Amino acid sequence: MLIVLESILWVIRFFFGACIFSFLNVVIDRLPRGESVVNGRSHCINCGRVLHAWELIPCVSYIFLHGRCAGCKSRIPGRDFFVEVIGGAAFIGCGIHYGCGSFGLLSMRGTVMLIYFGILLVVALIDWDTQIIYDRFHIFILILAIANIWLVPEHGLIDRLIGALIVSVPMLLLALVIPGAFGGGDIKLMAVSGAFLGTGPVVCAMFFGLLTGGAYGAFMLKSKKLGKKDVFAFGPFLAFGLALAALYGDQIVTWYLHFL
Repeated sequence: MLIVLESILWVIRFFFGACIFSFLNVVIDRLPRGESVVNGRSHCINCGRVLHAWELIPCVSYIFLHGRCAGCKSRIPGRDFFVEVIGGAAFIGCGIHYGCGSFGLLSMRGTVMLIYFGILLVVALIDWDTQIIYDRFHIFILILAIANIWLVPEHGLIDRLIGALIVSVPMLLLALVIPGAFGGGDIKLMAVSGAFLGTGPVVCAMFFGLLTGGAYGAFMLKSKKLGKKDVFAFGPFLAFGLALAALYGDQIVTWYLHFL
């Protein structure tokens, strides 16, 4: 019986995370179009029909609607569904990794990390669509970094200051020497994330960002989908590296230092 109750609790946590990231879908969709993310009912972007409550159940509605609008039958982007699934998985992952507090909710550290993951996902997808990273997201991460000074004391203030500079300053210098090497949003993202994560994890994040971004660029060049002078959004790859480093950066750095 206890196992059943615990399983139900984890399902509830999954849908709680999916609900949070469902709202992030609204942010990803509306912010680039200049629409309010808090005012206005959810609607189909093709026919404009206001959605009913049963059409807004995270993950479930998409499956029962077969990925199509109930009115005009236009296809609902599959990305919306996967963002909700990622939200549920992220909530469960943070609960396992950082523990849960009162009423089965995330601990304070887990809550801060879930917010960080949500910001990274929004940054990645908006940057992928528009090649823009809005400054408000840098400010949000900086606020989380200030909170992390107390929540994660193993990374001291000096370590966080070095983390803010150790990757962002070389990126800035390279962008000055080679115009377009990095966007200003990418540089600021790594600066505030360095303050949030600390020196070792942000260096680890940059490594994985360069690795995945470089692999993508090489593939696109080889398949002739991009030319040598074309640019692509690098933010999603940095966001992937930062998310990975947020979870395992310290362990990866410790493992690597054993070989030195």
